[in-house]
Amino acid sequence: MPPEEPHQIQIHLDELLAEKGMTLTDLAERVGVTPVNLSILKNNRAKAIRFTTLSALCRELDCQPGDLITYKE
Repeated sequence: MPPEEPHQIQIHLDELLAEKGMTLTDLAERVGVTPVNLSILKNNRAKAIRFTTLSALCRELDCQPGDLITYKE
């Protein structure tokens, strides 16, 4: 099996949490995911995200998906 290529997707959860004055634990409770899974996303180690999770993050952070996720070459 060939080695997995790194992805170019960047997650801006830290910035949005700081803007909203919210902790990762608070957000995890509101969204309904574990803090560990949210930390994996925050640290750009996630390989996928469910649309339901993305929708919940956008709802709780009052943002658009493009505010949370960008593509960087």
